[in-house]
Amino acid sequence: MVGLAAPAQATPQPLPYVALGDSYSAASGVLPLDPSAALLCARSTKNYPHVIAERTGATLKDVTCGGAQTKDFAGSQYPGVAPQLDALGADTRLVTLTIGGNDNNTFISTVLSCAAAGVLTAGQGSPCKDHYGSSFADDIDTKTYPAVKAALQAVRNKAPNARVAVLGYPWIMPAKAQTGCFVKMPIASGDVPYVRDIQTHLNSAVQRAANETGATYVDFSQASEGHDACQASGTRWVEPALFGTNFVPVHPNALGESAMAERTMGALGLG
Repeated sequence: MVGLAAPAQATPQPLPYVALGDSYSAASGVLPLDPSAALLCARSTKNYPHVIAERTGATLKDVTCGGAQTKDFAGSQYPGVAPQLDALGADTRLVTLTIGGNDNNTFISTVLSCAAAGVLTAGQGSPCKDHYGSSFADDIDTKTYPAVKAALQAVRNKAPNARVAVLGYPWIMPAKAQTGCFVKMPIASGDVPYVRDIQTHLNSAVQRAANETGATYVDFSQASEGHDACQASGTRWVEPALFGTNFVPVHPNALGESAMAERTMGALGLG
């Protein structure tokens, strides 16, 4: 009697995954550097896309680059660096990104301007808020939000079959001033909530753009609470401006990138 062989089961194909975005996606400042990336991108092999790919078995095409703005999706950021959208195609099934923080120099202007003002007042008062008022938030509303929305729609057009996850930025500053933090993050006590509010405004704009383009927004407003740059090493997810471990300050460390990967996989239902 001839036995019937059990039907062979098809081997699942690796998920085609493209990572886009700025230094928070690239993990700029975390070693080791990715040898396949342009040096100016300062991309790390410990960034959250690499962590996601390693844990899920996805086939990763990583074009993240430190300093990227929304305009670098369609244009070349540096000589020899292709527009990030070029990495996408109809076969792409997963896209992750952080973007928007560099548009209008929101992050760098906020940190540098408020730190300089804080030093001049020896950490007292709210000199940054008093000088800049709503200007940062106004730029986010009128410039960053529409730019992020357009970038996400461009991603959708280039990768119509992909799930798109847009990550919010984990907290840089705590909700209020903490003793000893001025040494690491020289923001005046009254400006700490002001800087936090600017980041809240940015994340809200990114979330709104994600919702309006059918992307999944990965929210870190609760998950990153207590992991800001004022916390001790081993607890913080973002390194401070001074006395941190990253060679690029005010960016996520390896712990932060791992946490970003974990929460993104949870939001997408990935194993």
